[in-house]
Amino acid sequence: MNSPFQSTASAAILSPVNEEVWFYACHVHDVPMNGGVCVKYKNEQIALFRFSRRNEWYATQNECPHRKQMALSRGMIGSLEDEPKVACPFHKKTFSLRTGECLGGDECAIKTYPVKVEDGRVYIAVE
Repeated sequence: MNSPFQSTASAAILSPVNEEVWFYACHVHDVPMNGGVCVKYKNEQIALFRFSRRNEWYATQNECPHRKQMALSRGMIGSLEDEPKVACPFHKKTFSLRTGECLGGDECAIKTYPVKVEDGRVYIAVE
């Protein structure tokens, strides 16, 4: 049986307009409030965040661009003014959850993914 945090290609839905694939990531209650989890789609690790204080969901790559470790899903989320952000648990560099840009001025950025919630199920779009 598959873990709720692992998706298979059979669970993916292809959107014909923009070639995005929406895959079922997990159920809403599988993600802690104001926290994150790591989900896997094929060979990709994706950090999924439930920002319940803002009633918003975000997804980014799980790999920290500085240390090259799969750890962003364990980072702390918060806001910088009105910008939702995640801080890497290793070196505290912060990244926008909307755009992926590094908020500390570094030129590195992280990949972001669209997220939608339908009937208590969380879906992430990948290309």
